[in-house]
Amino acid sequence: MQNVFKLSNGLRVVTEKIETVKSISVGIWVETGSRNENKVNNGISHFIEHMMFKGTEKRNALELAESIENVGGQINAFTGREATCYYIKALDENLELCLDVLSDMMFNSKFSEEDIEKEKGVVIEEINMSEDSPEDVLADLHSMSIWGEDSISLPILGTVDTVKSFNRELILEYIAEYYIPENSVISICGNFEEDKLYNYLDKYFSTWKSLSNKRVTKYSTPILLSDILYKDKPIEQLHLSLGLKGYELGNDKGYTLTLINNILGGGASSILFQKIREELGLCYSIYSYMSSYNNTGTINIYAGLSPKYAEKALKVIKKELKEFAEIGVSSALLNNTKNKIKASYILGLESTSSRMFANGKTLLFLNKVNSQEDIMDKINAIDNDKVKMVMNETIEKGIINAAFVGNNFQMDSIFPIISEDKKAFTEGSSILV
Repeated sequence: MQNVFKLSNGLRVVTEKIETVKSISVGIWVETGSRNENKVNNGISHFIEHMMFKGTEKRNALELAESIENVGGQINAFTGREATCYYIKALDENLELCLDVLSDMMFNSKFSEEDIEKEKGVVIEEINMSEDSPEDVLADLHSMSIWGEDSISLPILGTVDTVKSFNRELILEYIAEYYIPENSVISICGNFEEDKLYNYLDKYFSTWKSLSNKRVTKYSTPILLSDILYKDKPIEQLHLSLGLKGYELGNDKGYTLTLINNILGGGASSILFQKIREELGLCYSIYSYMSSYNNTGTINIYAGLSPKYAEKALKVIKKELKEFAEIGVSSALLNNTKNKIKASYILGLESTSSRMFANGKTLLFLNKVNSQEDIMDKINAIDNDKVKMVMNETIEKGIINAAFVGNNFQMDSIFPIISEDKKAFTEGSSILV
């Protein structure tokens, strides 16, 4: 069972004790990511994540890594559109060490000018590597076609130019604004003694202060655009991403949409996989997935295929979406898919890291945590009436935006399939459907 409480400085904590394991997973979540940035400082959240590992007043970069790895643990971090998370997984006997190291990184990192300049080169290479990945290019391109100029469409890594502009003053100003206890969550899952845990939290995090007494992160409510973008890239395959209306983070309809998405493109038995790949042999990879954020959300369909098959594949995808919305889901398929979702959820509970991530993210964004019983009840409550309602609000609306990355590809033949507008299509342009 999860336990949620606050420290005196407003820092939210969620713990979940599992006595049957010998591990502990600890994560510090900060509600800041690329969505909190602008075109001038884009990428700074991700850059700060890198800099947190460059050394503190107590430990240099090597000592930070060795302090956890020498006891068999794992230390890492990630930055998303709306959050940054620093986390450690280790044996439960090393709980204090985990909290010591994470607090040291958060409060004592040096951010030396020399390290900043070195890390600029590392991050720029990461950006260059991302540019070599058609899937990464496609993801950023499709974000632009979905949300346009809204900050949620900004790339998480930033750009080469913005990264080059970062300096110590800019970094420290950003940290002072967002890295505050009211804007953060500590999530801990595994085997621990409660009294010791509370003492450790008080020892390492109670002195974390800020000038603000409330959470600073605010979000727009972006309109889902109907844009289509194409980027020419000298590669063999065409990579495409099609957008449909989804739901924002925390919407209970998301459970029903999860079931619908699973049937549509969630695995090898899904509609799209069976039709496009297995029956017609038009591609190797095709799937659909949900993207849910604060105040906005989509369902995306991804496929990688030869440009010569693109027109046929798109026609089949549109046909399958229409038929899926019209026919709906049989009672047998509904029950089978509910069982699949529950099994996937239960299997995920076997990992302390998965639980830590789920608890931390939910508390950070929704200021609550969902019990396992609540989630199972919501899955069990999905019925055909709910499926029909969610289908009408999402799948039935069809493809509303898209992005394509590839070469030797004639957009003129594809655009009419998605839109009645037959205007010429040029690289990097945006056409309103």
